[in-house]
Amino acid sequence: MDLLFLGTSAGVPTKARNVSATAVIEASGSHWYLVDCGEGTQHRLLHTPLSIRDLRAIFITHVHGDHCFGLPGLLASAGMSGRTQPLEVILPAALHDWVRQGLVASDTFLPFELRLLPLEELIAWRSETLQVTTVQLSHRVPSVGFVFTEINPEPRLDIQRLDAEGIPRGPLWGELAKGLTVTFNGQLLNGNDYLRPSRPPQRVIVCGDNDKPELLAAVARGADVLVHEATFTQAVVERTGGTFGHSTAAEVARFAEAAGVRNLVLTHFSARYQNDPRRSPHIDTVRDEALAHYSGQLTLAQDLQRYHLGRNGRLEASA
Repeated sequence: MDLLFLGTSAGVPTKARNVSATAVIEASGSHWYLVDCGEGTQHRLLHTPLSIRDLRAIFITHVHGDHCFGLPGLLASAGMSGRTQPLEVILPAALHDWVRQGLVASDTFLPFELRLLPLEELIAWRSETLQVTTVQLSHRVPSVGFVFTEINPEPRLDIQRLDAEGIPRGPLWGELAKGLTVTFNGQLLNGNDYLRPSRPPQRVIVCGDNDKPELLAAVARGADVLVHEATFTQAVVERTGGTFGHSTAAEVARFAEAAGVRNLVLTHFSARYQNDPRRSPHIDTVRDEALAHYSGQLTLAQDLQRYHLGRNGRLEASA
C-alpha cells in the first residue's frame, strides 16, 4: 500500500499544510481510499495523479470540521467529472443530514449513487482487495482510527492444489488465475478458491484525533504502519496548559516503541510549528521529541508527499 497526504495541519490550514486528508492507495492498480476530507481537499487532489473516478470509498474519523468540511465540494466535483460508479461514504451519523441538505440546498446533482453509511455501525467494510475496520479513540467527540488490511495480496495460482485435484494445465488455469468460475468434470470451480497470496498482507492504521494512544494497543502490534496525530510537543502543552483532546509527539512515540510499531507517521501538526528554521517553534522540534522515545522508522508527513510501503517493511518517500 501507499499513502499520499493531502493535508497534515491541525485545525486550520497554513501556507505549507492543508487540513486533514489522507489517501490510502492499493498496492496494485489505481484504486484508492480517502480518510478524512478537510476543506480544500479537492484542490490538493489536483496536484496529484489521483482521480476521483478511481476513489473506492471515503472514511471520516469524526465530526470536526477540519476533517469533513471538504466533503460536499469533493462530491460535487466527482459528479461533474463524470463519475457514474456508486460511492460509499462511511461517516458519523450526525453528518448524514448535513451532507444531504448541503447537496439539496445547493441544487447539486450527482450522476452516481451516494451511499452514506453510519460509522457507528461499521463492523468491517470490504472491497475485493482490502478490509477496513475501526478502533475507538479518545477525543472531545467520538473519534476512530481505520485499520486497512489487505486481502489475498498479489494472488498467485495454488499450483499444488491444482495438481493434486488433477486440473490440467492450459486454458482452465488461465481462467482460474483471473478469479473466474470454470467447469471441470461437471463441477464448478471458483477461481478465488485456487488463488493464494504471494506475500503477507500489509496492515495500515490511519487515526483520527486521539489523546490516548494506548487505546490502539490491540491493533497496533504487528501493524506495518501507524499514522497518528502529533498536534503538540510537550513543551507547548506545558506552556498552554492542556492538549485539548490531542496527543504530543512524545506520547505517540512512547506508545509506538512499546507496541513495536515498525513505521510511525506523525501528522496533524499545530499551525504554530513552522517550516522556516529561523522561526520558533520549528517542525523539527516535533521530530526531535519523537526520536527521543522511538527507534523505528519515523516519518513526519508532508503535504502532497507519497510514501511507499515496500516488501522489506519500510515506509519510504517516493520520488
